[in-house]
Amino acid sequence: MSNLVTQKRLAASVLGVGKRKVWLDPNESATIANVNSREGIRKLISDGLVIGKPVTIHSRSRTRTLQEAKRAGRHTGFGKRKGTKDARFPSQVVWMRRQRVLRRLLVKYRAAGKVDKHLYHELYQLAKGNTFKYKRQVIEHVIKAKAEKARERAINDEAEARRVRNRAARERRQQRIAEKREALLRDE
Repeated sequence: MSNLVTQKRLAASVLGVGKRKVWLDPNESATIANVNSREGIRKLISDGLVIGKPVTIHSRSRTRTLQEAKRAGRHTGFGKRKGTKDARFPSQVVWMRRQRVLRRLLVKYRAAGKVDKHLYHELYQLAKGNTFKYKRQVIEHVIKAKAEKARERAINDEAEARRVRNRAARERRQQRIAEKREALLRDE
């Protein structure tokens, strides 16, 4: 069989497989040894004296089962971990994802008119400063800020109304005093 190296190489090339996947009929080694061309090899293949062995099966069923279990949270304890926490899931990636989520939310709110550009900028800086852990905190902050703003506006409106009332009362009083003075001056 050792003198059939060339035939094996040619057969592998013709079949498009590796040399280890070529089977040469041991009973017809003399016939095969006489062949030294690709055309001759093709003839031997059609006669069934040279065969390409099938691909060895490497089952992935166990791997799939393990992956399913891992997705369910099994086999991930301390004993199964090799890298550091940061190597397994970088904190930078966590940070980037969070920032993108928060910034997307802020842009959406600004576009919808839920926040004005001043509040947007304030919230953007707070997000950058690691104030918020997740979207819900931002939403709650927006609601609180808007409520606070409305309360301040109501207080300011009330104060303005009070000022207007007082000014009107003062003017009426001054008018009454002026009328009394005129009446007294007329009487004399």
